[in-house]
Amino acid sequence: MIVGVPKEIKVREYRVGMTPGGVKKLVDRGHKVIVETKAGLGSGLADDLYHAAGAEIVKDIRSVYERADMVVKVKEPIEPEYGLIREDQIIYTYLHLAADETLTHKLAERKCIAIAYETIQLTDGSLPLLKPMSEVAGRMATQVGANTLEKEHGGKGLLLGGVPGVRKGKVVVIGAGVVGLNATKIAVGMGAQVTVLDINLNMLNYFDDIFQGRVQTIYSDSESLRQAVSAADLLIGAVLIPGAKAPKLVTRDMLADMEDGSVIVDVAVDQGGCIETTRPTTHDEPTFTVEGVVHYCVANMPGAVAHTSTFALTNTTIRYACMLADLGAEGAAARDPALALGFNAYKGHITCSAVAEAFGLSCKPIEELIG
Repeated sequence: MIVGVPKEIKVREYRVGMTPGGVKKLVDRGHKVIVETKAGLGSGLADDLYHAAGAEIVKDIRSVYERADMVVKVKEPIEPEYGLIREDQIIYTYLHLAADETLTHKLAERKCIAIAYETIQLTDGSLPLLKPMSEVAGRMATQVGANTLEKEHGGKGLLLGGVPGVRKGKVVVIGAGVVGLNATKIAVGMGAQVTVLDINLNMLNYFDDIFQGRVQTIYSDSESLRQAVSAADLLIGAVLIPGAKAPKLVTRDMLADMEDGSVIVDVAVDQGGCIETTRPTTHDEPTFTVEGVVHYCVANMPGAVAHTSTFALTNTTIRYACMLADLGAEGAAARDPALALGFNAYKGHITCSAVAEAFGLSCKPIEELIG
């Protein structure tokens, strides 16, 4: 199989879909890898490292799409890439289709095989390819939130950890999953007063145990959520329903109860956001203000720490990339049920039920399509 690695073209996206180590794994298995020139520079990976690993360096993104049987990326294809995608071509990347109707229809129209990192799911319910970026984004959420609370960035001028004699900042984390756990770790480490809300009592018990009472855990319902939001200096949205659009848990009217200069970081923005007022932003213009509350909603947060993120991501994605290259899309889906759940679109059909439900489309299970 010819595997292509293009340079990401989303605004300030510095990650790359494969490291030289991943290239060598595929080449050693008899596959050919083509890498767009300078694709890895943002992650500190020069062309000569890819060449030494056995890759062919090509001049532009069109050359990658024209030749590759499988395109391995980090972020979803954006408009300039739509016309480059070929019928039957495997697109293996983060897609987040439930929040992007246009891309959903484009992938179906191109009759490609679209496999989403974020919906590959093990039998225990875990999401192995989403986890590393959730860990990065969770840790970053507290960092960027603390920074945005500074007056010069539009915040109320609050030091999250406080100092002796002055109150600590109040951090509220909605969602006790991987993002929430990592956001909480950093917030506790910075000395903030932290509250975590979720409807999963087992996860709240887990948080209570590992943080040894330093975190307040609250069962989330409409009233407890409203009270927590009103008290927050930094509100972190960390809600995930695998493959589906995030529920809007925090409504616009709740923001009126927050102090001016408070900050929201909605990590769920890729799936539409769990805050009603969320809209995607970029690293160039990361924030906007609604009802006096500063919103940070960058849709590719981990791209800012590309070296860490690239290696964390590709450590997990390469296994399935090898399987897809060795067995083909159909063979790999038949072999591994977890990977089969990653199929979001297949040759004109939507194969992920959560994506189909988001836009009222019909859904055909991948098992039915490949026999």
